[in-house]
Amino acid sequence: MIAPALYVGTVRHRRFAVREHAFRHKLALAYVDLERLPARAGRLVRFDPDDYLSPLRVRALTGGDGPIGLLTQPRSLGKAFNPVSFYYAYDRDATLHAVVAEVTSTPYGQRHAYVLQAQAGERVHRAEDMAKQLHVSPFMGMDQHYSWSTTQPDERLSVHIESRDDGAGRAFDATLSLRRTPFSRTRLLGGSLRTLTLIYAHAFALALKRVPIHARPEEARP
Repeated sequence: MIAPALYVGTVRHRRFAVREHAFRHKLALAYVDLERLPARAGRLVRFDPDDYLSPLRVRALTGGDGPIGLLTQPRSLGKAFNPVSFYYAYDRDATLHAVVAEVTSTPYGQRHAYVLQAQAGERVHRAEDMAKQLHVSPFMGMDQHYSWSTTQPDERLSVHIESRDDGAGRAFDATLSLRRTPFSRTRLLGGSLRTLTLIYAHAFALALKRVPIHARPEEARP
């Protein structure tokens, strides 16, 4: 069983492709047991199972057979918006087996899961050269590969994701730098709406910089 906790800190995002753009924001994420989501307490902050992968699906993706820790931004004020959720799948002996990063496409609401197999005895677990499978941002094309790494949730937790354009070098990177604190619904209040607002504000900034728009794969043109 995983005890609920809060991870607070910053997210840093740096764009290198076409036009440079960078930001750093404070945030708070919940870390909970996927099989024992905190009970619903009205509409202010709640964990809806429909917003996440099922434990059965996570085990099918990873092969783990123990508890599953979920790092996420829950629904707030009735709104669900979570660019990426991380599932830390353990074995029965409490050894980290694998990590799933479930990415959500902001404009379209589609989701895709990327799996990182943990390396025994390592403090930082890494995955390299993962082909991009989901059209996330209209300002980024599909011809990219991801590399990412994460530490195991402890007193500190860090995640780093980097994307490279095929043949064109680094496109962007994003880093979570977090520390563990006691679980608090109050500190999660409004988080999803704040994140949504910030994403569209930065999208507007990219549009002002005349960053090209990339069509979704099933669309004929941008």
